[in-house]
Amino acid sequence: MWRGEREGPRDVIPPKDEALGVRARAVTLALVAANGAAFAWEVLGPGVEVAIRRGGAIPYEILTFHDVEWRALVPPPLTVLTSMFLHGSVPHLAVNLLTLWVFGNAVEGALGRLRFAGAYLVSGVVAALAQALAAAVSGDVLVPMVGASGAVAGVLAAFLVLFPRARILHVPASLLIGAWFGAQVLAIAFGGDPGVAFAAHVGGFVAGYLLVRTWRAARG
Repeated sequence: MWRGEREGPRDVIPPKDEALGVRARAVTLALVAANGAAFAWEVLGPGVEVAIRRGGAIPYEILTFHDVEWRALVPPPLTVLTSMFLHGSVPHLAVNLLTLWVFGNAVEGALGRLRFAGAYLVSGVVAALAQALAAAVSGDVLVPMVGASGAVAGVLAAFLVLFPRARILHVPASLLIGAWFGAQVLAIAFGGDPGVAFAAHVGGFVAGYLLVRTWRAARG
């Protein structure tokens, strides 16, 4: 998740999963395409900065349902949805889509299309809400948030639940994902890059983890 005028996030860029491989799945492919198309619209249309103001999730709007951007794409708080498909830069987009592609295909294969799509969207929404609350505490409520990072964090958590013993280049995936999550928590505790929405990463991860754990428990 990206905030303001600084690039982010500092996500893990995972290599191909040796154990599971990477097989294209319909929803993952559609999400990658949608994010790419949205960024093309940003660049070729109103411009990245204008698009972020019009489609980004502004904490004040989410918390009050009051629109501070009169040319917003959708009324608040529905900007939590549009913000998930907008990005602040090419590196921001590339990191999120690479992570989504590598882990999303495996997770979608295990959950099925509908549950995967649901987990992705729920994680993204919870991520935006978590960042809005964090912004309310800090008083920085007018900085728009964009990026798929919160939703992708939920995908990482789902992968951790579904494939706890998977290895990536001989390294346990649980170790890599756990280290990434720990870094997000530490960044919140000790003050990380203000241009990165760390609370969104944590919120999305927790949402994805709890959701998939609940589904697995319900199946027995």
